Amino acid sequence: MHAFSHSTTSTPTAVAVPPSLSLPVIEAAFPRQLHPYWPRLQEKTRTWLLEKRLMPADKVEEYADGLCYTDLMAGYYIGAPDEVLQAIADYSAWFFVWDDRHDRDIVHRRPSAWRRLRFRLHAALDAPEDHLHHEDPLVAGFADSMVRLYSFLPSTWNARFARHFHSVIEAYDREFHNRTNGIIPTVEDYLALRRLTFAHWIWTDLLEPSAGHELPDSVRKHPAYRRAALLSQEFAAWYNDLCSLPKEIAGDEVHNLGISLIKHEGLTLEEAVVEVRRRVEECISEFLVAERAALRLADDLADGTLRGKEMSAAVRACVCNMRNWFSTVYWFHHESGRYMVDSWDDRSTPPYVNNEAAGEK
Repeated sequence: MHAFSHSTTSTPTAVAVPPSLSLPVIEAAFPRQLHPYWPRLQEKTRTWLLEKRLMPADKVEEYADGLCYTDLMAGYYIGAPDEVLQAIADYSAWFFVWDDRHDRDIVHRRPSAWRRLRFRLHAALDAPEDHLHHEDPLVAGFADSMVRLYSFLPSTWNARFARHFHSVIEAYDREFHNRTNGIIPTVEDYLALRRLTFAHWIWTDLLEPSAGHELPDSVRKHPAYRRAALLSQEFAAWYNDLCSLPKEIAGDEVHNLGISLIKHEGLTLEEAVVEVRRRVEECISEFLVAERAALRLADDLADGTLRGKEMSAAVRACVCNMRNWFSTVYWFHHESGRYMVDSWDDRSTPPYVNNEAAGEK
């Protein structure tokens, strides 16, 4: 099912992409797709957010659909079984809420609250069944997501996912330290940290339950597969930086590729925007090369055996969804209310954030 270059929300409106953010190659060469389960997905994730008390009812009613979190996942994991896509979409919505809590703990100087949450998430990641009824809705919602995501593939995949997400939690802690201390990382340090805070390998891991198969190390670590996976995620992280630069400057952020370039490379704001855009465009062109190599790998896996045929199909599905990541990320940034800073009453405080639920007085 193809989606057009307008919002997938219930009130379709043509999206005007600012020239500085426009990528004609994405619009022309990366056709946008949407999982046919999307309308039901949106409805069920909205209900899940309410049931798990991750957002108050008024915020869900006013903002949930417009934030387009389900659109993002429904445009990425094409071909996933409905229950897999639902679990991923709920987890993704949780991730955005967690990111907002982390941001509020930084803005309002709550290191103890953040430290407590950090340790609780580590514990829930290792034993989610023990945290399903935790007093903190963010911990309970996370545990619910993990129980569901852990049910699709063998324990080896679960252990890998947990290992990757433990690293993400610790990266968020390093970001907390940097932001509360006003430390702008060097470009090299930022790029390494960004791969973790953007959760590159988490979203890549989730391609496997979507395809219905755990990939062996020989495939996942193959240079062709890993290169295509990395480039799809780098594009998303850097395009996010390009789009969120005004929001993050307004919020006194220190974690943005553009901000690191300004601080450590001496670039002006205008020059930084040009450089981030150059890197984004380079990701696209390099992905097109890596994609061909990864698809050749998929062909090579079809060795005449049933296992070879299944593995070849799984790799091809994963690589095709890496391609889908480009278009879904691109349009998400122009449709989601998460980036419409100019429409906010306070450019440093997102209107969909519930400060009281995060513990503010």
